[in-house]
Amino acid sequence: MSKKIIKAKENTDRQDYIQDLQRRAEEFVDRDVSFFESEAMPQEVREQFWERVAAFEESEWTTSFNQLVQGGMELPAPEELDDAQLSAKLWEVIRGLAMLRTFLYSTDHLSGRELYEELWHEVLREENPSMPLDENSACHIDLVSSGSEQDNVLYLRYYADEEERAKDWPDDVIPVHKALPYDRDRHLPSRDQAEWQSCCQSS
Repeated sequence: MSKKIIKAKENTDRQDYIQDLQRRAEEFVDRDVSFFESEAMPQEVREQFWERVAAFEESEWTTSFNQLVQGGMELPAPEELDDAQLSAKLWEVIRGLAMLRTFLYSTDHLSGRELYEELWHEVLREENPSMPLDENSACHIDLVSSGSEQDNVLYLRYYADEEERAKDWPDDVIPVHKALPYDRDRHLPSRDQAEWQSCCQSS
């Protein structure tokens, strides 16, 4: 069989596989799924894209809290921990989230206890699809990016540079700039540094 025939068969098989992925995605949303796809897009990239779409639609939803617990981590309530215990637990959670490919930003306005409380009560409880993890997976959580008035004030007070603060913010009073009270963000795991293997893959 010539190389040209083999290549044509591979392309046909790949196209059939992509169409099967598209059908699987459509079954879950009960309608045609349509995305712009450039004709120049390589088949391998299209295949990877539709694999992610199908995995998203078919995945069960869970929380980071459940994933960490299933991976063997204990997550006591904040009030059950003294300051030393809480500090250790906070960094255990931060490292656990990084293994789940979830990365935190803009935490330096919060004390360790405030951050753990925010994680324990809010961030870890948010439901998300349980997607397969690989080295390209990443969920970025910025603690002042919700768009709420409170977060906008925190961003402008602590994180915005002078150029950003000089922009027109018609709905916001620009607060006086304050130095960040804590120095944590530069020590947080980043996407490039973190181990990608999930601590819960074996569960």
